Amino acid sequence: MVKRLLSANSSEILAMSATELKAAIQANEGRTILSENVVVHEPLAETITNAEVASAFGADLILLNHFDVQHPFVLGLNDGENSLANVHDDPETIHKLKHLIGRPVGINLEPIDEQAPMLSDKLAIDSGRQANAATVKKAAELGVDFICLTGNPGTGVDNAAIIATLREVRANFTGLIIAGKMHSAGVNEPIIDQQVLAALITAGADIILVPAVGTVPGFTAITLTAIVEQAHASGALVMSTIGTSQESASTSVIEQIALQNKICGVDIQHIGDAGAAGMAPVENILAMSKTIRGQRHTLKQMARSINR
Repeated sequence: MVKRLLSANSSEILAMSATELKAAIQANEGRTILSENVVVHEPLAETITNAEVASAFGADLILLNHFDVQHPFVLGLNDGENSLANVHDDPETIHKLKHLIGRPVGINLEPIDEQAPMLSDKLAIDSGRQANAATVKKAAELGVDFICLTGNPGTGVDNAAIIATLREVRANFTGLIIAGKMHSAGVNEPIIDQQVLAALITAGADIILVPAVGTVPGFTAITLTAIVEQAHASGALVMSTIGTSQESASTSVIEQIALQNKICGVDIQHIGDAGAAGMAPVENILAMSKTIRGQRHTLKQMARSINR
């Protein structure tokens, strides 16, 4: 048996296998926060990474967006590298970041469908951010703890591509796999339904990614509760996501979203990267934390030394 994530020290968390980390999240009973950070924006706190800031305000897991496995870097990680003008590739990037924050670190990889019917202009992304066997193997070499298969706005990621790529990822990666869509990603299709959910689970997703109630029109608490029940019955966890720029809304909005989605039974609550400098406002990470786990556990997450 592993400790719940709330009770585990950094040394214990970073030593967990993927199976143990999943069990620790499940034992947290809906009190796990994932903060997504853009690695190519100048950091909010200038000379330190957004991951350090997010962790200081209560994030349990860090997800790196725009991370290129062929050119690994995180702005603010190395001395003097807080802008793209002076950055250099560092194969130890993930290991260094985990050492600094004492938290599991994951990256987004995007399964692109070149033929997807688009609702908006399609954006091209670098090959090191696309999901395929080569990038997954490289991510494993770099030391990432989890991979998130999803789509940024306008990239043309559809559910069929996520499901097809998921099988390939499962064959080449032993860490946790999160899969699903936060929003349309520019594609004209349902974000998720029962068939997509079943296919994601069958293809090997450990954690099903869905929009948070209150972020996507028509995605209701009834819909989310049904997804959670089906996923849990199949052994998968569920992560609700704020990927619609509402992460920079008022703290009262974040509190409402956090409470609604906890009621629906999600295991992880994601807060996106659309605030200043590529991360959510720190007060909103704090508000989410206090809403879903109260001041006692929030203070523990903020104050516990990573040297324990």
